[in-house]
Parts: sequence; C-alpha cells; structure tokens
Amino acid sequence: MRRSGQSHILAIGGGSFRQTRRLGVIEASGLLRYAIDLTGQDRPKLGLVATATGDDAPWLLKMYGAFRSWDVEVSHLSVFPMPNVDDPREWILDQDVIYVSGGSVANLAALWRLHGLDEAFEEAWRSGVVLSGQSAGALCWHVGGNTDSFGPELRVWAEGLGLLPFSCGVHYNSEPQRRPLLQESIASGELPEGYAADEGVALHYVGTEFIQAVTVDPAGSAYRLERDGEGRVKEFRVEPRLLTP
Repeated sequence: MRRSGQSHILAIGGGSFRQTRRLGVIEASGLLRYAIDLTGQDRPKLGLVATATGDDAPWLLKMYGAFRSWDVEVSHLSVFPMPNVDDPREWILDQDVIYVSGGSVANLAALWRLHGLDEAFEEAWRSGVVLSGQSAGALCWHVGGNTDSFGPELRVWAEGLGLLPFSCGVHYNSEPQRRPLLQESIASGELPEGYAADEGVALHYVGTEFIQAVTVDPAGSAYRLERDGEGRVKEFRVEPRLLTP
C-alpha cells in the first residue's frame, strides 16, 4: 500500500452525517469525502470506530449504510465484549482512513489505553493513516477540550492522546456551554491554546500543523484561541473553505 508519507488528522466539530428522508437512514457528508480523499487511494479502506458509544451495534450499522454508494472498503473495530479482530493494532495499521464517532471521550480514552490502541493509533498516524472523527472522535487526538462524558454539565478534560499539542472545541455554535468553558480553561492554563469548530466544520492538520478548516455549512466557522496575558483569551475567526456538495 502506497501512502503519502504525511500525517493527516481531520477533527470534525459536527455534521459528519446527514439524515435522509428515509427514517433512520443517514448519509455521509462532504466532510467525510474530504477525509477519504486525503488517502489518495482509488478504493481506500475505511475503518469505523465507535468505542465512544460502547460499540453500539445499531449505530455501526447506520454508519455502514451511510457509505453504501461510496467506493470504499468498510470495516470496523469493536472492543465490546472483546475485540472483534485478532490483532487490533494490525487492523488499525491496515486502514487508509479511520473515522471515530462521537460519544463519551473519557470512556473512549480509558478503553483505548487499556487495550493499547492509543499507541496503535499514534503508529498509524505516523505511518500515514488518515485519522478523522467527530466530537469525541475529534477531541481524542488533541490534548483535550470539554466534554459531557460525566454528565450534562460540561467538564474540562485533558486526557487526550496528545498527537496534536492543542485544545479542541466541538459543537461550538450549537451547545451554549462549549465556548465559554473552552475560553476559561485556556485562560486558566488547564488547557493549551487551540482550535474550535462549528457544526459542519472540520479542522485539518498535517503533522501537528493546522492547515485549514473546511465546511459543508456556508454559515459555519472555525476559530483559533490564544492566551492573551494572565486570565484572558483572544479568539480569532478562521474562514473555512466551503466544500462542494
């Protein structure tokens, strides 16, 4: 398998999938097309990871269905009640692109470390496997952000894999607690400076460098958050590139 040699991460603030007119049927958005195109493969291997949902079987089936008309080879990795593949590390390294769903990022990180998947994902990233994901699946690659893993009141969480040395904000324009808590935690030093994404917006990193934001929502934005002296934060809007449908 030939890979570009570059390490890509696409951290999605929201909007990976869209509801169709058929009840219970979803389709993948242009954000995931963008992630898949980063592989440079004609028929890439797409690995689905739903650890953050407890490997919810109905959700996995919905995600499989969302790619039914795409030219991709889809498989998934589960850890409940035991790994569904003989060698999870080998499975991770064999993918061209991995998509990690939302859910509980705290539980995801704990289980990944328990099974040694944190090291396997880092190895895959360094070898050129494109890592992507939404919400929990975006936060996990960073140092941290804020999460509802512990209840409806968001809490600061700084136990990410740290492949990216930044904080991350997700659902930035749709959940009112997100923006002020991220700003406060960066100002206090609980989290490092970082980036945030609205619904329908994704943050693209090559290596550990933020390259651009992309969006499927013309009204969506991305943001850079920088510490501005003790106890203050400056937030700068990053104009995302609008993806064609």
